[in-house]
Amino acid sequence: MVQTPTKTLTLEEFLQQPETKPASEFIDGQIIQKPMPQGKHSTVQLDLGGDINRVLKPQRIARAYSELRCTFGGRSTVPDVTVFTWERIPRDEKGEVANTFTIAPDWTIEILSPDQSQTKVVRNILHYLARGTQMGWLIDPDEKLVFVYFADRTVAFFEEPGDRIPVPNFAESFSLTVGQLFGWLSE
Repeated sequence: MVQTPTKTLTLEEFLQQPETKPASEFIDGQIIQKPMPQGKHSTVQLDLGGDINRVLKPQRIARAYSELRCTFGGRSTVPDVTVFTWERIPRDEKGEVANTFTIAPDWTIEILSPDQSQTKVVRNILHYLARGTQMGWLIDPDEKLVFVYFADRTVAFFEEPGDRIPVPNFAESFSLTVGQLFGWLSE
């Protein structure tokens, strides 16, 4: 849902607004509220983020975050799952994970909701890639396929249950097939 403010807001003014549920994003001067996640979306999001963290977090390779606001390049978006390599996780003065992330993630993962615009989601992924993100996934639970956007902006899709979905180089110890990913919907 696009919210038309009574006056044009700057990114800084948008960031001063109270958070909404579901989250609102600031894209090209517009406030766009994300759709409310439904069952398939939530299942894939939680299980995927958890599995990535089980493999990559103990070795301090990377960490996955769910619904983390990322503000960079004139936009403020809330990808479904973001993954940051360990050394790039923003930290506060205590060395703890910062509350504000103002850099592009290393890997972004979006899960398409039934009423969500695929074009908007793809534009966000391309925005991330243009600013240093290594890879983007667009997961479509209804179609049971995954589009993978590589850093050079080539795109591939994976839909066969045995297809191993490519991951960024830093995440090579994490392996997932299309069948495993969508198998979570039957558990």
